[in-house]
Amino acid sequence: FVKTKHRVPQWSYDNVFGMDELSQWDERNRKILDKLFHNQARTAWSYCCELKIDGLKVVLTYKNGKLISGATRGDGAVGEDVTENIKTIRSIPYTLSLPVDLVAVGEVWLPEKELERINKEREKNGESLYANARNVAAGTLRQLDPKVVSSRNLQTFVYDIDIFNANNTQLKEPTTQKEELDMLQKLGFVVNEEHVVVDTISEIEEYYGEWSKKKHTLSYGVDGLVIKINERNIQELLGYTAKSPRFGVAYKFPAVQSTTIVEDIILQVGRTGVITPVAKLRPTFIDGSTVSRATLHNEDEIHRLDIRIGDTVILQKAGDVIPDIVKVLPELRTGKEKPFVFPTHVSECGGDGKIERIPGQAVYRCVSKNSGAQQRRKLEYFVSKKAFQIDGLGKKIIEQLMDEGIISSYEDIFTMKKGDIEHLEGFGELSASNLLASIEKARQVTLPRLLTSLSIPQVGEETAEDLADAFGTFSAVQSASFETLEKISGIGPVIARSVTDWFADPLHKKMLEKLLKHIIIVPHTKQKEGIFSGKIFVLTGTLPTLSRDEAKSKIKQAGGSVSGSVSKKTDFVLAGMDPGEKLKNAEALGVHIIGEREFLHMLSGL
Repeated sequence: FVKTKHRVPQWSYDNVFGMDELSQWDERNRKILDKLFHNQARTAWSYCCELKIDGLKVVLTYKNGKLISGATRGDGAVGEDVTENIKTIRSIPYTLSLPVDLVAVGEVWLPEKELERINKEREKNGESLYANARNVAAGTLRQLDPKVVSSRNLQTFVYDIDIFNANNTQLKEPTTQKEELDMLQKLGFVVNEEHVVVDTISEIEEYYGEWSKKKHTLSYGVDGLVIKINERNIQELLGYTAKSPRFGVAYKFPAVQSTTIVEDIILQVGRTGVITPVAKLRPTFIDGSTVSRATLHNEDEIHRLDIRIGDTVILQKAGDVIPDIVKVLPELRTGKEKPFVFPTHVSECGGDGKIERIPGQAVYRCVSKNSGAQQRRKLEYFVSKKAFQIDGLGKKIIEQLMDEGIISSYEDIFTMKKGDIEHLEGFGELSASNLLASIEKARQVTLPRLLTSLSIPQVGEETAEDLADAFGTFSAVQSASFETLEKISGIGPVIARSVTDWFADPLHKKMLEKLLKHIIIVPHTKQKEGIFSGKIFVLTGTLPTLSRDEAKSKIKQAGGSVSGSVSKKTDFVLAGMDPGEKLKNAEALGVHIIGEREFLHMLSGL
C-alpha cells in the first residue's frame, strides 16, 4: 500500500489499570492547570467516557462533504492509503449530509457473528480458523482485493474530529467532545451510542465497573474506556507529551484470565544449553485461542508462585499475547499435588545428563555442550533467516534429517546428496533438487552471519556485527585474546570470556575445521561514515512500517551500530508498538527514545 502522511499526528493514549492510576492522571492535569491559572479560580471540567473499541484505527478525509481518502494509523505520522477498501465499508458515508471539509478518526471492527460466519466457511474449505475478530478486521482492511473487503461485513464507529471547516454550512465548531460526537452523527457517521459525560472520577469508576461486567454482551470487542476531558479549550491547554495527549487516557479492563490445571512441569533445553521450566496445562480457551503451555521462566519463579504439579492456576495473556501464570489457588489443593524440584540430570542434555545452576542466576544449564536436543536447536538456528538463511530447510526438515541419521553437524548440511533425501517422506526429485540448490546458494556467507550462526553464548546479530567490524576476518576473531575483546565497544568482559572460551574448546575447533572447507566467507567491509557514525541504537517493539531488519540496515548504512541491550553508552532506543523491558531500562538511564517517524526524519536530515 502507498504510504500517506497524516495532516494531524495520530496519537495513542497512555494506559491506566486502576482507580489509583486514574486519580494520579487527573491530579497531574490539575497541577498543570493550577500553574497555568496561577492557582486562581478556573472553570471546572467534565469527562467524556467512551468504550475503547478493539479494532483498527482509520483516518478519513472529506472535501466538500465527499470522501477523498482513508488511511490506517501506521506510526502516527505516516499510515497506509486504504481508500479503495474503505469505500466498500457500508457504514462509512461516501457523501456527508453537509458539504464540510473534515478529517475524522474512527475504528474499524468486525462483528462477532461475522467472525463465526467466516470461520464456518473456512472450516468447510478445510482452512484454519481465525482466532479473534480484531485480527480479521485488521487483515481484511489490508487486503489487496477490495472485493474480499466488501464480502466481509466490516463496521465502524467514528469518534473524533481532527480538522473541521464549515464551508458556509452554518455549522459551528464543537467546543466539547460530546458535541464532536453529536456532529459526527449529524453528518452521517455511525457513532457508538454507549458514551456518557460525567463530572467526577468516582462516576468514571462507576461507569467502568458497569461495562467491565457487561462488555461480553456487545457484538464487538472492547478492552476498556477512553476517558477525555470533555471541554476542548481545556484539552488545548493541557496539550501533549512526547507520546500521548495529556487530556485523555485509556482505562483498560483487567487482562482476560482463565482457570486451568497444571498437569506437569517439563524442562526445555535451548540451543545454548539453558534449561527453561514450562508448565504443561490442561488446554483452556482464553482470549481467542487455546493454550496448553506457559513458561515458568526459572527456578525462582517456581518458588515465588509456589506452583506444584496438579495445582489449579489462574492464567492470563500478558500483553494480550503471551500466556502467563499469575496466581496459584492453594485453597483448591487436594493434597495430591507434587512440588517440583529441579533434577540433577536431564536426559536431553546428552552425555551423563548432568545440569548445573549458572552462578549468580536463577537459571540452570546442561554441563555437556553437545546434547541431541541442543544440537537440533543449533542446526535449526544455523539455517535460519538470521544465519545462513537456507530456504526450505526448516525445523521439521531438520528434525527429519536428524532422525534419519543424514545430518548431525553443520558440515553434514553441505555434504548431502540428492540420493540421500529424495526417497524421504515429503521429498521427490524436484524438491530434493530445490533444497540442494538453496544449500549451494548459502555456501557464501558474510562474516556477521557466520558468527551469528555458531550459537556462541552471548553472541547475537548485533554482537556479531561488532566483532566483524572490529576484526574484519574470521581468523582474527578466532584468535583474539580476552584482553583485546573486552576493550571493544559493545563487548565487555562477559561476552569476551564467552567468545574466548568457545573458540578454545577442542570440539568447536574440530567442528570449524570441517565446516570452513565447505563455505566461502564474503570479505567484510566496515560500514562507511554517515550521519549515525559512532551512534549506538537499541531496537524494541514492532515498528509501524519498517521490519526490524530494515531498520537495522538503515542504521548501519548511515554508519551507526545496533546493540542488543541498553546501557549508558546507548545513544538512541528506537521503540515501536509493544516495547519490552528495554524501554524501561532506557527511561531509567535517561537514554533518548525515538519512534519510527523521528528516526526517518533523522535519516533524511530533517
